Amino acid sequence: MTKTFGSLYGARSAWRLRALFITLGVAVALLTLLVTPLYTAASNTAVLARSVDSSVSPSAILTDTITHTQAFTAHLPIVTTPPLPFPPPLPPPLVFTGTEPIDFTAVYSDLQTQGLELAFNKIGFHHGVGGIAGDDPEFVQMITDLDAAGTPFFLKSTDNAQPIYIAQELMRSSGISHTLVFRRASGPNGDYNVPNYDLSPADAALAHWQLHMDGFPPELDPSLIWIETINEVDKTRSEWLAEFALETAQLAIANGYRWAAFGWSSGEPEPEDWESPAMLEFLQFAGEHPDQVAIALHEYSLNNDLVSLWYPYLLGRFQLLFQVCDEHNIPRPTVLITEWGWTYSSMPPVEEAMQDIIWASWLYAAYPQVKGAAVWYLGGEFGGIAEQTRLLISPIRDYSLTHYFGYTPGIGAIDTTLFTPNPPTRYPWEK
Repeated sequence: MTKTFGSLYGARSAWRLRALFITLGVAVALLTLLVTPLYTAASNTAVLARSVDSSVSPSAILTDTITHTQAFTAHLPIVTTPPLPFPPPLPPPLVFTGTEPIDFTAVYSDLQTQGLELAFNKIGFHHGVGGIAGDDPEFVQMITDLDAAGTPFFLKSTDNAQPIYIAQELMRSSGISHTLVFRRASGPNGDYNVPNYDLSPADAALAHWQLHMDGFPPELDPSLIWIETINEVDKTRSEWLAEFALETAQLAIANGYRWAAFGWSSGEPEPEDWESPAMLEFLQFAGEHPDQVAIALHEYSLNNDLVSLWYPYLLGRFQLLFQVCDEHNIPRPTVLITEWGWTYSSMPPVEEAMQDIIWASWLYAAYPQVKGAAVWYLGGEFGGIAEQTRLLISPIRDYSLTHYFGYTPGIGAIDTTLFTPNPPTRYPWEK
């Protein structure tokens, strides 16, 4: 934009341009530019015209159009739109308790009048081959009771479709939105756990997807459950995996499946791995398809002393992912914590384990994008951990039917300190 300033003076008259103020700002900034006075002599009939050359930025060139050119630089400020401040952190969820049966329809309405949303316990179980049978009476009674009460539950199974099928049929009948995850981990035709890193991401995605399609249990309904196709992948190949994930996600959607990516090990990936161009592109896609694409994570404490010992670097690490998404204006993706616990072969006594579960359930209740976590493990091997884990079936059932949360809707800045537990109680709200 060009602006011209001129004045007509008598013979040997002097002129002075006292000040020029340019007001610039975006809502909060007011910048003032003072142009140094200029002096020149002119004839009786001279017209002095000066112009600002708008083609030059961030400086302006002033020219005298009568007999010669006088040029100097007046430095203009570079104006940028300041980043909008992110909303402050939301308060932690409120914890409510009641006696069975709780009328969750009435609870939902009551919380709405308080500006809160209803959340349930999101801690469920990881099933598998061997160990506790998929149709174990205590286990089936637990999920049946939760379904009848209108309480969603989280369930993952590897290689054993039976528990997922039982839960799927409950879900189909009741309409309750349980979160069910199936993964094929073994079979005769190749490595079901990791893709072929020697191929291009696109070729590897196609080959690995076909491998899992060939082994997908026909009794499972892909419109009702999530499928995992990879597990504890190589964190040093995060950008390759991001390209692989985008290709696989597109294949899954095209085939009518709901797919969960990565299955990162506890403590992985590194925060910067979420920020590569390929990974940001995949996260954008996942954030735009929350009902079809998810991020699968594992959260273990790697000790039996306290599940939150290394919070938020092991348990609660999903918050680092959400921070990256927030910084890049990407919708927070759906997160499935498909393995959760202490160690792969042991857990603390039931009372202590339940204290840890109650704390983690409170943490996850704050984030509606986190659909749940599967306690490791009701399947076989791994030091016989199934016999320890089965002791949690009834306590988790009872807790889920008598406790619920009210969380503040919306998106706020991540503040992990809000959920830092306070030993020895392990319950931050009992401090």
